Amino acid sequence: MRTIWTICRRELYSYFVSPIAWVLLAIFAVLGGYFTYIVSAVFLRYSMESMMSGGGGPMNINEQVIAPILSNMAVVGLFLVPLISMRLFAEEKRQGTIELLMTSPVTDIEIILGKWLSAVLMYCALLAILVLDFSFLFVYGKPDWRPVVTGFLGILLQSACLLSFGAFISSTTKNQIVAAAVGFALALLLFILSWTTSFGNSDILQVLSYISIMSHYDSFSRGVIDSKDLIFYLSMIFFGLFLTARSLESVRWRA
Repeated sequence: MRTIWTICRRELYSYFVSPIAWVLLAIFAVLGGYFTYIVSAVFLRYSMESMMSGGGGPMNINEQVIAPILSNMAVVGLFLVPLISMRLFAEEKRQGTIELLMTSPVTDIEIILGKWLSAVLMYCALLAILVLDFSFLFVYGKPDWRPVVTGFLGILLQSACLLSFGAFISSTTKNQIVAAAVGFALALLLFILSWTTSFGNSDILQVLSYISIMSHYDSFSRGVIDSKDLIFYLSMIFFGLFLTARSLESVRWRA
């Protein structure tokens, strides 16, 4: 465990000594602040109109403000996750340090988990900005905190899943641009697969929709932790890390 944490700290440090972390934090902060402001302003306007007209039922800040913001930021993550994972192994290959890493007294699993965990923590740093935005909603409103926590958990599991596949893609090339492009294409594919059920209800379309990472996020956004969705994300994370392990094993054999 100490070796995994050492590798994780080394990778996390490399994010923040390069422009990658600061650019990602700036992008996430701007988009998160924009969505929070726009959705909150619309909610406030409709609330005031409802009060003045004396009609309509009570408005729910969780369903009409927090859930849309989390859904939008989950989609934003599709664009940012490949930028986090692209350098995990591609940079080692480009610099020629992959051989040194593979011959060091650490196992492939420790290397993979350390690098993947650093990427997950990098994404957690992005989510921390969104937590700051939501703190104002809790100061001036009274949202239920449980759907907020489950929503963040869903986004984190979704990003961890994509990062595991991003690690695999990064381990197959030395070009970070290629790793980012392929990672984004895969993330986009796993996102749009949820649209397949609009074309019919055949077994194949149902399976394709089930593979979509967004279709399993819906229950989290409603404040429900479904074991089916939890098992799906954990299984996908394991599969992505398993592919990465096989890729590193092939690198070791070629060396």
